[in-house]
Amino acid sequence: MTANQSKLYFLLASVFILSTFATAYPFSWFVKILPMLLLILCCLKHKTSIVEKVFIAGLVCSTLGDFLLDYDPVNWFVFGLGSFLFAHLCYLFSLKPFQFKRLGVVLLYVFYGIGILVLLWPVLGELLIPVVVYMVVLLLMGIATLISGKSNVWLVVGGLSFIASDSLLGIDKFYTTIPAGGFFIMITYYFAQYSLVRGFFANDAGTED
Repeated sequence: MTANQSKLYFLLASVFILSTFATAYPFSWFVKILPMLLLILCCLKHKTSIVEKVFIAGLVCSTLGDFLLDYDPVNWFVFGLGSFLFAHLCYLFSLKPFQFKRLGVVLLYVFYGIGILVLLWPVLGELLIPVVVYMVVLLLMGIATLISGKSNVWLVVGGLSFIASDSLLGIDKFYTTIPAGGFFIMITYYFAQYSLVRGFFANDAGTED
């Protein structure tokens, strides 16, 4: 992404992030997906291989998830969760091949995931299976940014930020209300998506600022 594209992305993201302090308003879902639509448009010029197309499909699935979770966060929660599940599967595929490295850090990710699961397990109810499946895939995506042959700082930060965002979301929704939770969830989420894009296309001259 160019410097101007990055600035526009964070401006659009900031608008929605700040709006989390406001009461519900019409078409908030549209404001929410604008930064993602910009990311997709910026990435489309790079779709020269199957792997790149799959990565972009992950962004599209994420955007659909954003819409579903904002339009009807109660009745469409599972569908939004499913959209993000497919997004992470796309990211996983696009990060191949994997290497056996950083195994100590990988174990830290695993222990963290177990800790969050233990915390949420008693309160998930009928959503236990879909949430656990999603958590496993999310954790695998985060680990993939570490062990991918394409691994770089941007990808690792993107994976960490996604895990942080969804951890906050899970705790806020199922365990206990986090003060200004929406603010922190969306900051880490938008930064995660931006970082993944920057990291994935790090070797492409078109992404240089």
